[in-house]
Amino acid sequence: MAATLRLEIVTPEARVYSEDVDMVTLPGVEGELGIYPQHVPLMTEVVSGELTVRRGGQEFFLAVGEGFVEVTGERVSVMTDMAIKADEIDEALAEEARRRAEARLSEKLTDEEDAAVRASLAQSLAQIKVKRRHPRH
Repeated sequence: MAATLRLEIVTPEARVYSEDVDMVTLPGVEGELGIYPQHVPLMTEVVSGELTVRRGGQEFFLAVGEGFVEVTGERVSVMTDMAIKADEIDEALAEEARRRAEARLSEKLTDEEDAAVRASLAQSLAQIKVKRRHPRH
């Protein structure tokens, strides 16, 4: 039985993470999902929130946006529109993005604009949550 699994996190801009890990916890559409090596294969949606990586007795945290995850017994592949490591989050920028998105929601928006603004709001809130929970990471 494999002791680790390969975690790959990819955004449209770059491969953000590619390491062998002990466990991954991610925000699934139906709640938090914990994945260990030899997990049953599945594919599901990822929602904006906190992704936790356990590796070598340490935990690492990322803010992720919407996307998909594919799980096999040996690999977790996350395709998302945003993934930022906790120590790379600029809380002030995320807070400003949150304020702008909330202000835009009070405007008359098309359905497409509304969806984009809500996605932006969810991403900024995820970043703020991760940074505030893990200020030293």
